[in-house]
Amino acid sequence: MKIYNTLTRRKEDFVPINPGVVNMYACGITVSGDAHIGHAYQALIYDIIRKYLEKQGFKVNYARNYTDVDDKIIAKSNETGIPALEYAEMMIERIDRLMRKFEVDDPTIWLKATCNIENIIDFVSKLIEHGNAYATERGDVYFSVESFKGYGKLSGRRLEDAYESVRIENEENKKTPLDFALWKSAKPGEVYWESPWGKGRPGWHIECSAMNRAAFGEQIDIHGGGRDLIFPHHENEIAQTEALTGKPFAKYWIHNGLIKVNGQKMSKSLGNSILLADLLDKYSPETVKYALLQTNYRGDINITDNLFPDADKHMYDFYKVLDEVDKSGLVAEGGNPEIDAEFNRAMDDDFNTAKALADLFGHFKRIKQKLKAADASCVSDARQIRETYGLLGLFRHAPAEFIAYYEAKTNEKNGEEDDIPQEVKDLAEKRFAAKKAKDWGTADSLRLLISEKGYTIKDSKDGYTIEKA
Repeated sequence: MKIYNTLTRRKEDFVPINPGVVNMYACGITVSGDAHIGHAYQALIYDIIRKYLEKQGFKVNYARNYTDVDDKIIAKSNETGIPALEYAEMMIERIDRLMRKFEVDDPTIWLKATCNIENIIDFVSKLIEHGNAYATERGDVYFSVESFKGYGKLSGRRLEDAYESVRIENEENKKTPLDFALWKSAKPGEVYWESPWGKGRPGWHIECSAMNRAAFGEQIDIHGGGRDLIFPHHENEIAQTEALTGKPFAKYWIHNGLIKVNGQKMSKSLGNSILLADLLDKYSPETVKYALLQTNYRGDINITDNLFPDADKHMYDFYKVLDEVDKSGLVAEGGNPEIDAEFNRAMDDDFNTAKALADLFGHFKRIKQKLKAADASCVSDARQIRETYGLLGLFRHAPAEFIAYYEAKTNEKNGEEDDIPQEVKDLAEKRFAAKKAKDWGTADSLRLLISEKGYTIKDSKDGYTIEKA
């Protein structure tokens, strides 16, 4: 099995620190708002990695965290009037329910910043003793970046380059601009804990290091998170942890790609965030998973208008074949080990879910051929697909259940299309003809005219659909 290690910038053979056991940590959600598709994707990826390692015989101790105290949570507390810790607990319960609806399993160990305050204070105190951190008169504690010689090794940034690229906060008591907060003094009215430096709360970066140390000791095998966390968050985790222990923090650093919406990075500032709750109101969890896993985890996912509808249709087609097998009356024992072996080959190459899903088309094509020939081995193939691809969260339900879900959606959509004025349908047909003739000017004019009448056109590889704006 090979894993791409961000630290070394290459694929490496996976060999855990202790034979047969994997200690794995993935940065979780800061609970200042509802879970979006990026949160769901990251949770899905590391759940799959955990399960595949277990499939290969490893005992996996998998920890995820909730950041349940930070500036954003305090801002939400002030906005809503709900005490910060109460607000965070409310959001954790809400997000947990949603992730279970998304059918992502809990980690082995749940960690929360507020349950590790003593561990965090102990960690910070030892960094001060080692000369890697310093307290200010105001009660803040900062990590001295220049005290750690390996700073920048994960992101590949030289110290002087990091000075230019990092966002410098206006904190007068820092010795150098890159130094980052380990402990923040409490402002009036903020949640706080007592510490040797006064009333305050943890900085963001120290939480993960302290929680890892409490859960696993000085070293872990895998540390995961989104690519946007490489710098400064994970870089700072390495600096503060290795400054304390003198040992490599994580053997393998794994980072999933980012979510884009129609080519733009998803962000609140752009107003293009996709909330997980809204997505699951429209699509099955299996549809969402299939859509996301078509891209290998290190690549960015571009969510277009057609991504989820196309995934819905593929899953429907797959389930229709499984339904035919169930109704065929054919009987066979066992599964097809070659399907499982092919899946393993894809996953052994840096958890390549994109390759594993691409293989499904060949598997289902052969099953349809076998059905036509009344070859009972199609039953073994179908059984193996359900077992093997269940690791990705697919084919876990009865075919009739997914088929009913999809056909109900299709009938509802057809009903909506029947309400579309004939004038709009005619304009859409003219636009489609203009596009086929590559008359882009006319096509754009007709799209605008359709929009003015209160409808939108969504193009797909099979044609187009008309929707109410």
